[in-house]
Amino acid sequence: MNMPLYKIPEIMKKILLILILIPVINPVFAQENESSKHIVRVLFINPGIEYEYSLTERSKISGNIGYGLLPSYPNTTAEQPKNTPMFAPFFDIHYKFIYNRNKRKAANKDVSCNAGDFFGIKAITRGQNFDNGLVRTDKVDFSVGPTWGVQRTYHKISLLFDIGPKYYFDRKGNTGFYPVMFELNIGYVLKK
Repeated sequence: MNMPLYKIPEIMKKILLILILIPVINPVFAQENESSKHIVRVLFINPGIEYEYSLTERSKISGNIGYGLLPSYPNTTAEQPKNTPMFAPFFDIHYKFIYNRNKRKAANKDVSCNAGDFFGIKAITRGQNFDNGLVRTDKVDFSVGPTWGVQRTYHKISLLFDIGPKYYFDRKGNTGFYPVMFELNIGYVLKK
């Protein structure tokens, strides 16, 4: 589906601009650190490929594209029971601030592959679901919200858990608030 740029919602344009500017702005904030600057992971629970980039030693941004089992949002579901699971492609952008990195280093705990506990913000766009009888108000929807989570890597196996509320909307003006959304994922680090 090719969508002209003028039809892309304003929030997605801003997110795209931020992603384009990161390589330009990053040298201003660069520090010598033990963080992995570029990490590529294959994720298994909701299959996808994730790229994580270190802005600073404690600030990370990641993009994840994949396909998975996702909940439907109540105000963007036209037919079927609310919160019916659906299979759909997705893309998410996640900013993470690892707040306990220095404490982990002082305790001689592993900080490789950007391991730590974090606060962040996540934006997600989801595409058209595959036929499961669920009828949505629009083929594409978006959500954004704060997150808290933990990220660990054991050799090349990565674990991620995050949780937080989400504000969601579609291109037709349907909106809502989801009080608790979570992600649990296991992956394999391809490059660090």
